[in-house]
Amino acid sequence: MALEMREICERCEVSLKADAPAFICSYECTFCPECTAAMAATCPNCGGELLTRPRRVTA
Repeated sequence: MALEMREICERCEVSLKADAPAFICSYECTFCPECTAAMAATCPNCGGELLTRPRRVTA
């Protein structure tokens, strides 16, 4: 099962490309680095820890 690579931050709606830095929780809620820092790396939706999203290499 592959991760859903969401293309926008769920908080500020900034565009996030597949190879851009982003953070996700276990439910794949996705946030940009700035919003993650502002939220102390805690998902506002589930309360889970936000971790670095793996990057997909684009060919």
